[in-house]
Amino acid sequence: MLVKLLREGLGRIIAGISVMTQGNAMKRTEEDQALVNKAGESLSLYQFQSCPFCVKVRRQIHKLNVPIELRDAKNNAQFRNELAENGGRIKVPCLRIQENNDVQWMYESNDINAYLQQRFG
Repeated sequence: MLVKLLREGLGRIIAGISVMTQGNAMKRTEEDQALVNKAGESLSLYQFQSCPFCVKVRRQIHKLNVPIELRDAKNNAQFRNELAENGGRIKVPCLRIQENNDVQWMYESNDINAYLQQRFG
């Protein structure tokens, strides 16, 4: 229990520092940002607020100025169940990518950040 409290506390500190130091979002023309906003509608990030790997992905999302729905898989039973049933496991971060009728579940913060950089960078 002590380890869990320590991990949660450190995670919150990391998340707080991240918000304070995240820097400016990418600037685009209105037309380009509208396209990015539309593309972001097909993405959802399943995450825990105080997970350091989730913080890493959220920083990339902010940096690239992509509006992606954040789904709290720790405190929301519906999102947790979706992640387990459709993604195959409860592991975060996980990016849900929907293109047409195809849905892909991408785990690992480095893979997610590389995908976001390649698509929106």
